[in-house]
Amino acid sequence: MFDEAIGLAIQTFATQQALELQRRRDEYLAFVAHDLRTPLNAIALVARILELAQADRSDRTETYRTLKTLRRNVQQLEALVDKVLKESAHIQTEAGVKLEPRVFDLWPLVESVIHDLNPMAETASTRLLNEIPEDLVAYADASLLRRVFQNLVANAITYTPRGQVVIGAREAGVEGASECWVSDNGSGIPEDRLEKVFDKLETDSQKEGGTGLGLAIVKTFVEAHGGKVTVETKEGVGSTFRFTLPGKAKVSGE
Repeated sequence: MFDEAIGLAIQTFATQQALELQRRRDEYLAFVAHDLRTPLNAIALVARILELAQADRSDRTETYRTLKTLRRNVQQLEALVDKVLKESAHIQTEAGVKLEPRVFDLWPLVESVIHDLNPMAETASTRLLNEIPEDLVAYADASLLRRVFQNLVANAITYTPRGQVVIGAREAGVEGASECWVSDNGSGIPEDRLEKVFDKLETDSQKEGGTGLGLAIVKTFVEAHGGKVTVETKEGVGSTFRFTLPGKAKVSGE
């Protein structure tokens, strides 16, 4: 009986480990699929603009046909991403992210995010401003931090048509700690949604196409660094999302 109990315990543990591994894989897939939507939207917008420009020409060139093919393929990718997200709706968003932190300049990273999101911003007549000091460095996982800014800026564009979005940062204390923010003068967040804005699958019923993962991803990645994300908002005035990066000692566990 004792051997059976040990065997059952081992089997239960192995099952739990397998389920946890599967959950982590599904969570990672959902995160990646969500973050693919933003660059795909930007590619689709650029392709459409170029396609319309070519359509005005009397001789529709090979370039025009190539652009149409590009747009069709992007639409197919967008449909696949949406399918993955729908099938991943059961995923629980929890911190379990592996970090690869390093020291890097923050201004160029944000500038590249702005460059990539400009097609979306121009479509909404939204101005993106990089006000991060050029000499400010961060200690973080650059890939994850880029996705944090990408999600926050893309979210701000959605709620700030014909307005502006400002990305800023400053040193906060010692040992490389910093505070970053994305501020807009958009519509703001209703008070009844404020407490749940970072919850997974929490979406705005007034906006179509939302998955409720963007801000949950931001929270997960910031907390994986040992930081914290908050929001200040006022309806009709705008919102400011702030997050902290504790610095090298805290992130590396020294």
